[in-house]
Amino acid sequence: MRKATELDRLVAVVAHLRSPKGCPWDRKQTHRSLIKYLREEAREVEGAIKKGTWHEIEDELGDLMLQVLLHSQIAKDNDRFDIQDVAKSQRLKLERRHPHVFGSRKFKTAEEVLQHWDEIKKAEKILRKKDVARRSKRA
Repeated sequence: MRKATELDRLVAVVAHLRSPKGCPWDRKQTHRSLIKYLREEAREVEGAIKKGTWHEIEDELGDLMLQVLLHSQIAKDNDRFDIQDVAKSQRLKLERRHPHVFGSRKFKTAEEVLQHWDEIKKAEKILRKKDVARRSKRA
């Protein structure tokens, strides 16, 4: 059995905050109620990056990560998805959007990547539609 990481521990803390023995404020939150905090934290990350102070960037990224974890936990509480599903979805998206790294396409410059970006995203939309159709059949 692997040792729990700090990320594992943080996910567990967020789950506990949303649990019946956790925090009433955290339990009360919904995706919609958290929108203002998500925006605020993203702006604070931007400010910290512009200042260039590493400890502030780290702290603000943590606050933004909390938002992602809260939204993921709310979705898990409603039997939609969890943080592992979010991570898998993002990994698959990154692999699809980088066929020059994970596939047989060959782009040598950032400009070449951008030239093919729309093509890559169109193909991705088709894949997502097929994925949604498959999920609907299973449900």
